Amino acid sequence: MIKFFRSVLVLFCFGIFGAGACIINFLLFPSAKIFIKKEKLNDFYSETIHKVWRFFTNFLIFTGVMKLNIKDRKEIEQIKNKIIVSTHPSFIDVVILIGLIPRTTCIAKEALARNPIMKNILNTIFITNEANLEEFQKQTKELLDEGFNVIIFPSGIRHRKNEFPKIKKGAALIALNAKRNIVPLKLYTDFDFLFIHQPVWQAGEKPVVFSLEKCPEINVLAEIQKHDSEIIIKKNITKLIENSLYN
Repeated sequence: MIKFFRSVLVLFCFGIFGAGACIINFLLFPSAKIFIKKEKLNDFYSETIHKVWRFFTNFLIFTGVMKLNIKDRKEIEQIKNKIIVSTHPSFIDVVILIGLIPRTTCIAKEALARNPIMKNILNTIFITNEANLEEFQKQTKELLDEGFNVIIFPSGIRHRKNEFPKIKKGAALIALNAKRNIVPLKLYTDFDFLFIHQPVWQAGEKPVVFSLEKCPEINVLAEIQKHDSEIIIKKNITKLIENSLYN
């Protein structure tokens, strides 16, 4: 009975999320292009997504769907102009992180950018993972130069706390090109929630607990100064990310 009630509750919450996404996607953001100056649009998009996703995270907490334990909350909320790498236990990780950290975007899957409900949202300040290398580097550097944070999940897949997926070099590539430091964040759940191939309604019998912790910042310029070879630099930065997130 508890599982059934929680399943209905989770479906209701994501119904609210979907309704909000529709309003933003079909009404708010298209209207913003008409009434807001082009140079102010990115700030408007970012602030809107940040506030809406913060509200949704708090709504999930209020309804008892989840709990959120954050170590060094103020430090995390004040991250600015950095590349954020994070573990990836759940489908809503990016919602939690962008709701927590202002002026933040992320690398999104191309399939989501083609989703009619999310299309206008993801085509604002988000970067798709299907962009060619030159465009990928250009977009991420421009956003970082504007003062945004860029989130990337270096594993590329959702995983549990006791799993150690292979780390991809995308974050190192962004850091090397933009010459910005990397902030690793450890985000985990106490049981599977919105995991790979897990239906939304499988909510468990109790609130899922998300735990978030900030790791020491990775000094990218220091790594660049150690070697002339970009291949070695990317390899070393990737190893530092792996050690931060999975050790």
